[in-house]
Amino acid sequence: MKDILTAPFVKEMCDTTANMYRLGWDERNGGNISYLLEEAEVAEYLDLNHVLRTIPTGFEAKPLIGKYFIVTGTGKYFKNVQSDPAANLGIIRIAEDGTTADLLWGYSDGGKFTSELPAHLMSHMARLSVDPENRVVMHSHPTHTLAMNYVHPLDEKELTHTLWEMCTECIVVFPDGVGVLPWMLCGTNSIGEATAEKMKTYRLVIWGMHGIYGAGRTMDETFGLIETVEKAAQIYMLTCNRPRINTIRDDQLQEIAEAFGVAYRKDFLRLE
Repeated sequence: MKDILTAPFVKEMCDTTANMYRLGWDERNGGNISYLLEEAEVAEYLDLNHVLRTIPTGFEAKPLIGKYFIVTGTGKYFKNVQSDPAANLGIIRIAEDGTTADLLWGYSDGGKFTSELPAHLMSHMARLSVDPENRVVMHSHPTHTLAMNYVHPLDEKELTHTLWEMCTECIVVFPDGVGVLPWMLCGTNSIGEATAEKMKTYRLVIWGMHGIYGAGRTMDETFGLIETVEKAAQIYMLTCNRPRINTIRDDQLQEIAEAFGVAYRKDFLRLE
């Protein structure tokens, strides 16, 4: 059996969490990632019959019974994942009751998965219902995206439109737009349910005055979605207090989207 620390999915988690911390998206223990794994790829590294312990998830996830995830730990700092993945990450399998998870590896210091796991599982179920290849859910606190929450209306159409205007690539990267939730108490099933409902339409959901959730087929896709929103938000924050001389017009946004053949939210444009 191969060494789990050499597994590509462990390396991806280590590299991505390190990048997110370096960029300032995940201060202290802020942020979390869950990554849906295939049974066959886990079986290369672990004995699937050897359960270290069983942990309640706080949520019934029957559609995910038997599914495997690698998940960041609660209270864990992203800056420490690379140096000690066994303490900061865990591989779990949703147990037959749908309300507990079998720990197969990780959380070696006695810890457990992120407190946001119910929100992640709900988002996975929502995304899988529209895209069976969805594997990653990522939550972070990108600085400029968060700052933008305080000076821009938290309206999906208006916020998406503003972000699209900031960079030519934005409408291509997230043509489905950005979902928005008002401020809600984190770590609750209520915010998880609200996020999952948005995830049926959007791959990106902003938590007002808190951060952002992203979902995608791969780690790179999901990271890139959030990265692109953050770059657009940074440009907005650098320019929003100055007279705007130039902009990307709506007819040009339409031209970009149609040239790249993406299915974009036409109702989010202001075309005559």
